[in-house]
Amino acid sequence: MGFKKVSRRGFVGGTAALSSVMVAAPFVRGAHAAGKLSIGFWDHWVPGANKATQKLVQEWGEKEKVEVQIDYITSQGNKLLLTAAAEAQAKSGHDIMTLNTWLPARYADQLTPVNDIMEPLIKQNGKVNGTVEYLGNIGGKWLAVPATSGTQMKGPCSRLDYMKQYAGLDMREIYPAGAPPKADNWNLDTFLKAAEACHKGGHPFGIGLGTTSDNVDAIGTFFHAFGAELVNAKGDIVVKNDAVRQVLDYYKKLMHYLPDDVAAWDDASNNKFLVSGQGALILNPPSAWAVAKRDAPKVAEQCWTHPFPAGPKGRFGPFLPFFWGVWNFGKNQSAAKSLLTHLSQRSSAEQMVEASGGYDLPSFANFMDFKVWAEAEPPKGTLFSYPDPYHTQTLSIAAAPAPHKIAEQIYNQGTMTQMAVRYFKGEPMEKTLDWASNELEGFMRN
Repeated sequence: MGFKKVSRRGFVGGTAALSSVMVAAPFVRGAHAAGKLSIGFWDHWVPGANKATQKLVQEWGEKEKVEVQIDYITSQGNKLLLTAAAEAQAKSGHDIMTLNTWLPARYADQLTPVNDIMEPLIKQNGKVNGTVEYLGNIGGKWLAVPATSGTQMKGPCSRLDYMKQYAGLDMREIYPAGAPPKADNWNLDTFLKAAEACHKGGHPFGIGLGTTSDNVDAIGTFFHAFGAELVNAKGDIVVKNDAVRQVLDYYKKLMHYLPDDVAAWDDASNNKFLVSGQGALILNPPSAWAVAKRDAPKVAEQCWTHPFPAGPKGRFGPFLPFFWGVWNFGKNQSAAKSLLTHLSQRSSAEQMVEASGGYDLPSFANFMDFKVWAEAEPPKGTLFSYPDPYHTQTLSIAAAPAPHKIAEQIYNQGTMTQMAVRYFKGEPMEKTLDWASNELEGFMRN
């Protein structure tokens, strides 16, 4: 297997948007190639993580004697999104394409149903979580296979020292490595008190209120914890309800204890806040810890990743899955399904998780006990609770259970964070709800 620079592929023709998205591509060839397969994988941010998918594809290609071309496509500058959009429009491109979060529903008419592989995989690997079901299974049809690479959970990463010093909470005792949690009192009231205490101590929680993914995922989890919906599963606008009022009141209190500029934060802001040593807690996958491990080891030594606090309607965690979809215009759909079955085996998923340093999070219930999470350090056990091995929380996505077309717009526009900021800045509650209702009505027309 070698690498080569990939020029603009023939399938895009004159579509300039894709000319810069392709990067070094591994090339797999069986001894007597029996067909060809083209894959668009997400270009993983973790150095070396792509080698896991490369190795897995190589072993499958050699066994099945299939010639495979892999393009690793960055998500920076929305290039992964642009690639999927161009291929769907042109009805030509890769056989397998990485699709993030909302894209299976968006491209439902261009994807080959994969019930024939998902149903055996679920029987073999355990159920997938409800968020994967909501995003990937539309009307009883599995539109894509949940990808291990890129899938993440954005739960709390706490500073052990700050939480204990200022809030009197021993997070390592509440979520011990190698043992069930003792989290009965880890709830939103405790969370708010801890935020206040750490703020007074000069090390506030770093929770953004911008309109990018990390910010939306965070507030979406609070909404779920209160049972607050903007649009219900039937597509009805229900924003003017007591649960929404309650979560906005809670967020208004919480925002008093956050940094003053959180309304302008993007997805890099919380990472920088933790790595700088300022933050007592952020909501993020282990990427911030990994950077701290490299650049600020004294910070990394104090980090502890764990589930979310419980709210009135339960304990939820912000989950952001990636998927692998098979285009229905692909030329080798049977080989594509065979490869996705191979990539969805336990041993394959574990190799990808290990290569990502524990960042990647499989969606199957039986894959939550890989040793990389238990062995990660410093400190030892820091990522043990990242996959929530005792299944103590419901994994969620902001804007669910609204119909996908509406939910995607709520998510991408940051409607919930905008509501919280408007209310925090002094806008009357009912005026904020009126604004949100008008926004939602606009989404219905789009």
